[in-house]
Amino acid sequence: MRNCKVAFIGAGYMATEHIRAFQNILTVQLAGIYSLIRPQAESVASEYGINKVCDSIEELYRVTRADLVVIAVSELSTREVVLQAFELPWNCLIEKPVGLNFEEAQIIEHERKLKNRNAYIALNRRHYSSTRFVVDALERHEGKRLVHVYDQENPRVGLEGGKPPLVIDHWMYANSIHVIDYFDFLCRGEVLNVENIISWEPNTPCFVVSKLTYTSGDIGIYEAIWEGPGPWAVTVTTNSRRWELRPLELASTQEYKSRKAIAIEVHPWDVQFKPGLRLQAEEALKAVRGEPNNLPKLEDGLRVMNLIKQIYGI
Repeated sequence: MRNCKVAFIGAGYMATEHIRAFQNILTVQLAGIYSLIRPQAESVASEYGINKVCDSIEELYRVTRADLVVIAVSELSTREVVLQAFELPWNCLIEKPVGLNFEEAQIIEHERKLKNRNAYIALNRRHYSSTRFVVDALERHEGKRLVHVYDQENPRVGLEGGKPPLVIDHWMYANSIHVIDYFDFLCRGEVLNVENIISWEPNTPCFVVSKLTYTSGDIGIYEAIWEGPGPWAVTVTTNSRRWELRPLELASTQEYKSRKAIAIEVHPWDVQFKPGLRLQAEEALKAVRGEPNNLPKLEDGLRVMNLIKQIYGI
């Protein structure tokens, strides 16, 4: 197969994790990088052997003619950067969230359609080996599913870590998207109703509990603890088997009439790289080549953002 040229916008932590994943694929050429902080981009380029350091998005495409650009910038920069990237005819893999909130995500998706671009969202937890095990196993079970998603958020930690107040105000889009996304591919059909049993109180964040009803008969339960102890975890229960992801990187399964949960082995990629990113890179290359793939499109991310809006009302 011909080499796939991959370029990168951003030079922070997530950008370098994507670079590590793509660097591990023999058919990938790390073609170029652009960041507002050029010295940081130069340092990353030197460390990972990236061919070109550019001073603009337009230059990045012009000198690389990249097949794929990976966009990993701050939440407040995402909209502007993505819209500039849509001016150019490459495939885009965009770090989540694609937009500060649902309305901003709608604008970005609208522009994608106008420009007729191929754009995908980096929802890497879909590509965990633990997640893929559960998804594959569920294909052999036709009965109704109860999907329970446990969320825990400490936005004050994000603020102390340097996140802007505007991002903290939309923390459910910036961070809860990681776990709320599980409803989108574990529950079948369309969302019929979202019943907010314990509603979000922005002035006194504590508990949020919602029930999601799907056209398939599947039920989703979302339980979030804000500024308190709790796990990130997902359970899926059918009438014959139960699966648990806790932490999300680890899967276990339990049969009906058994009290024992059997742990599932983690794929080495999820140990060597940030979990999910190595498989996600493979899926991105399939998308570039026009092959069948499991890479979520931007419209899938918009659907998840809409679900967040229904749960939290902002």
